[in-house]
Amino acid sequence: MVFEKYFKYHPPSKDCSTTSPKPIPQQSNISIREILLYPGNKVDSLSVYSRAALLIIISIWGFSLIFYSIASNAAGSSFLHLINLPFHEAGHVIFRPFGEFMTSLGGTLGQLAIPLICFYVFLIKQHNTFASSICAWWFGENFLDIAPYINDARAGQLLLLGGNYGHSSPYGFHDWEYLLTETGLLQYDQAIAVGAHFLGSTIMISSIIWGAIIVFKQFKMLS
Repeated sequence: MVFEKYFKYHPPSKDCSTTSPKPIPQQSNISIREILLYPGNKVDSLSVYSRAALLIIISIWGFSLIFYSIASNAAGSSFLHLINLPFHEAGHVIFRPFGEFMTSLGGTLGQLAIPLICFYVFLIKQHNTFASSICAWWFGENFLDIAPYINDARAGQLLLLGGNYGHSSPYGFHDWEYLLTETGLLQYDQAIAVGAHFLGSTIMISSIIWGAIIVFKQFKMLS
């Protein structure tokens, strides 16, 4: 995002190593594969190497989060949780008109919706597939962020916003205790948490592979 804005107003110098492949096809019959693997209509060495470095960083970080146990709440202890949290809380407010159940579920929906919106904008509006892969990684990371919360539904041992704990808070304060109780699924909290962690891990790994393909194609364009 930073480089996209920078190069908009400060285009690379003519001596910078750049190349411009054919622009993304505009035909109505363009395949999903062509859209997802589109490397961009121009690249330069600075942005490509920066993207490669970012990909390495989120790969290492992502795998460290994936291999931590759900109970460790590694994702919830990372700085990215502080970014996800405002979207979670905003989701409660946005879905409040739809009743108590949707108000509780809205927190989870809110933190999942923002990465998806960013994904859509970068992929469909800007044709920036690498940025889209990072947004997809972020989307997957949110499932890892949510999994410990689901896992804690019966135990109520996580420290919640405001310094409360689930086991000592009024009914409804712990989102997933309320959601799973109301749906009769409370006894499956740990299994659902494992499913959320697995889904998030799969999305994150797939996104890293996707980003790596894009960067590799851009490296080839520099040569």
